[in-house]
Amino acid sequence: MSEKKICLGKIVGVHGIRGEFKVKSFTAIDKDIANYGELEDKNAQRKFCLKVTGHSKDLLRVKIKGIDDRTTAESLIGTELYAPRGVLPEVITDDVFYETDLVGLKVFDDKKNEVAKVIGFYNFGAGDILEIKLKTGKTEMIPFNKTYVPEINLDESYIIVASTGMVFLEDDEDA
Repeated sequence: MSEKKICLGKIVGVHGIRGEFKVKSFTAIDKDIANYGELEDKNAQRKFCLKVTGHSKDLLRVKIKGIDDRTTAESLIGTELYAPRGVLPEVITDDVFYETDLVGLKVFDDKKNEVAKVIGFYNFGAGDILEIKLKTGKTEMIPFNKTYVPEINLDESYIIVASTGMVFLEDDEDA
């Protein structure tokens, strides 16, 4: 199995005519995106060596080695920049997680019955959301907070979803 990758940022525009990019960084300190070594696109087809050159409003200005013209730079707009999970620092608190560490976990109800699997993690602006795939094949989204997800066990690869988060299971049985 290949190592999980983490999306650290996304190329959202270009700056000037010499191949500089505007990058939205997803790292805690935006300029740290360049500290994780060579990054790659989602399919590992292209590799990128980044150098932060400044800021442009709330975005980073970045130079990528080997790209020196605006036309080439424009062709990369929309590219997400990934690093292997192993280059990121280990999380040292119990309530902070990398999204990629949650995807793939088994989902148990309060009675420890396996009911689903985590297949996605999102934040559309109103809070974190887990997407889970039920054993029936149906997918559901639930809030990712202590009320709905009171227990996360990365060592044993599971989460517990409280009965308040399992109302949709009752509806499934009637269908």
